[in-house]
Amino acid sequence: MIKELAIKGLHASVAGKSILKGVDLVVRRGEIHALMGPNGSGKSTLSSVIMGNPGYTVDEGDILADGKSILSLEPEERAKLGLFLSFQYPLEVPGVTVSNFLRTAYGHLHEPISPVKFAGLLKKELSALHMKADVADRYLNDGFSGGEKKRAEMLQMALLKPSIAILDETDSGLDVDALKIVSESANRLAKESGTGILLITHYQRILKYVKPDRVHVFVNGRIVNSGGPELAEKLESRGYAEYSSKLGLVE
Repeated sequence: MIKELAIKGLHASVAGKSILKGVDLVVRRGEIHALMGPNGSGKSTLSSVIMGNPGYTVDEGDILADGKSILSLEPEERAKLGLFLSFQYPLEVPGVTVSNFLRTAYGHLHEPISPVKFAGLLKKELSALHMKADVADRYLNDGFSGGEKKRAEMLQMALLKPSIAILDETDSGLDVDALKIVSESANRLAKESGTGILLITHYQRILKYVKPDRVHVFVNGRIVNSGGPELAEKLESRGYAEYSSKLGLVE
């Protein structure tokens, strides 16, 4: 399991269109980083490129796990290193139960575990996320509400305990109660398991519950400012207009 994810001068494109334009960022275990930016700035592209989505092309720069490039690794190999992505729009997987999916993933990332022992771990995490016990026997995300899908993503993260977790707009579509539950899970994982978190979001509201160590402003495919939690409050009141203006972009 890795201790540090470093992104160095990363440029990436899709279908010949440049999206990432020189991203530099380091996330270490136990740290919480918030990446905030407007729609279309490239935040979700960054998460996809980190995890090795073949639809994107890395044109320049590197992604390093404990100092070693992972650009040649397949997504599943990156996952085995301890990288985790919580999807903005989780996919439904009919025919595969939540329990079977998670026990298989746990065995690949950590070590094989008996069904009885795993059932105990799963029950504990379901309770922590205020999810019904029968979720374990349902097909993964099949027929789940938007909030249930997001909690299911957090359930995966809580059980797998990755080194570095990327949460791609996990707060979108959540009501206040669900937002608090999801946030509590993220905080607990960072504190108890030492998972480093890169939290991608548009809004400051989730940061009322998840306190980041660093906040980064992401506009037009790059980080244009970084600071402490107070930077998120500034963005809440002023928005991204000043950064877009400096870059010569039209709002």
